[in-house]
Amino acid sequence: MSEMYDYIIIGGGSAGSVLGNRLSEDPNNKVLVLEAGRKDSIWDVYIHMPAALTFPIGNKFYDWLYQSDPEPNMNGRRVHHGRGKILGGSGSINGMIFQRGNPMDYQRWAADKGMGNWDFAHCLPYFKKMENATGVPKDKVYRGHDGPLYLEKGPAKNPLFKAFFDAAVQAGFQRTDDVNGYRQEGFGPFDKNVKKGRRWSSARAYLHPVMSRKNLTIKTRHHVNKIIFEGDKAVGVEARHGKKVIEYRGHETILCGGAINTPQVLQLSGIGPAELLKRHGIPVVKDLPGVGQNLQDHLEVYIQHVCKQPITMNPNLKIWKRPFIGAAWLFARKGPGATNHFEGGGFARSNPDVKYPNLMYHFLPIAVRYDGTGIAQGHGYQVHVGPMYSDARGRIEIKSADPKEKPSILFNYLSTEQDKREWVEAIQVTRKILSQSAFDQYSDGELSPGPEVQTPEQILDWVRKDGETAYHPSCTAKMGKDEMSVVDPDTMKVYGVEGLRVVDASVFPYVTNANLYAPVMMVAEKSADIILGKTPLSPENVDWYKSDK
Repeated sequence: MSEMYDYIIIGGGSAGSVLGNRLSEDPNNKVLVLEAGRKDSIWDVYIHMPAALTFPIGNKFYDWLYQSDPEPNMNGRRVHHGRGKILGGSGSINGMIFQRGNPMDYQRWAADKGMGNWDFAHCLPYFKKMENATGVPKDKVYRGHDGPLYLEKGPAKNPLFKAFFDAAVQAGFQRTDDVNGYRQEGFGPFDKNVKKGRRWSSARAYLHPVMSRKNLTIKTRHHVNKIIFEGDKAVGVEARHGKKVIEYRGHETILCGGAINTPQVLQLSGIGPAELLKRHGIPVVKDLPGVGQNLQDHLEVYIQHVCKQPITMNPNLKIWKRPFIGAAWLFARKGPGATNHFEGGGFARSNPDVKYPNLMYHFLPIAVRYDGTGIAQGHGYQVHVGPMYSDARGRIEIKSADPKEKPSILFNYLSTEQDKREWVEAIQVTRKILSQSAFDQYSDGELSPGPEVQTPEQILDWVRKDGETAYHPSCTAKMGKDEMSVVDPDTMKVYGVEGLRVVDASVFPYVTNANLYAPVMMVAEKSADIILGKTPLSPENVDWYKSDK
């Protein structure tokens, strides 16, 4: 047993870092943050050097190393899912791409019953509150410039970026100056969570500046086994630290475990589908059938080309170059190590029937897989693409009452006709862009999937074999007012119990059409005001680009 806290935050990841800071701003609030992973040491090059992002993923010291169940529509493949097991969570090992998503994503959220306060007008002020956006105009209508989360733009100076942007225009698409501003739809440089050549995670932005607060306690290597209930009231948590099992008591518990860990902890604690809990001998605290359901993600592929000219970043993959790249970054925060390489891309619609972009592109002036494997041909470039709001739905379920056992995860990729149709369209649209004359001086032919892959069935077969997650699991404890909702959108409280809230990507009702880091941070900022009972920031009814098609 330990002392009493006002707030116990389970998870020191993206959302948990925000709440740790905001809830402890009042010195009268005693706040405890419990993180299962290690500290994000300032000396850890793998998490602080942007270009080293391929090293933590797949490494047991940084990554939970989740795998899906055999996916029935992906040839029975298990798809690896990296999740951050370190202070800062997945934001300490991700690709550092900052994308809000399209304003229409939040209009879609708000269209659900009881979700009116989650439209774009209500979310925008919280996006702006957290941002310190550099490299964009300081108009203060769409972007924030005084927040703790530092963002850099592009710079996308490699000539292959210009070729990609020009090719998109030649293919009938548009340029955009800022995908997080007035117009998302289009192609241009991207924002990244990098500050002066170094990863700027939520932990670095929100927790490290306030670690000296006497009312804020952060404990790493504390794996939460379950939430402790007295009746239907959450009164604390049971955590494992080494060989010790410790109880921490609190007036409120806030679950920030992410889309996989959050439903797992809820189910282990007796909240979820009653049949599942009884099967594993877990006493039912509250029968909530939506816990672990509605799982959504972004599947993606890389379309790779061999490059005629020696202007790509591929030579930097050679092992003998690593000491020199590391030294340039370590002593000057410059050189190839100072970029995440995802410096530009775009958003497009694969067909005229969708109301806003359903395809996201990340362009790289290098041909490399997430595991760091390059190509044999020497120089290459690639574009990442996939449908952004698939109607495929999966689920997460515990396999036993043992908190050490990883849950069963099934995404059901490629399980719907819409999903399959948009995948074929995605490859066709991408090939249209990459075949434009802007690439004539660079392209030496398509390497992957290869010119022999042409028919819809051939394309889908390739996706089944080659598709990888974009690491955007979400929606497994959704906000809303229907029978499958888990969280009250007005309070962030879990239905049917007291003293328990959820704040992370699991509360999304629908996945956004881009990377999830930015919307998770926004949800956390907005939820902090809700939890503290503050007057919410006033909605900002700004205009944004809408297609006339």
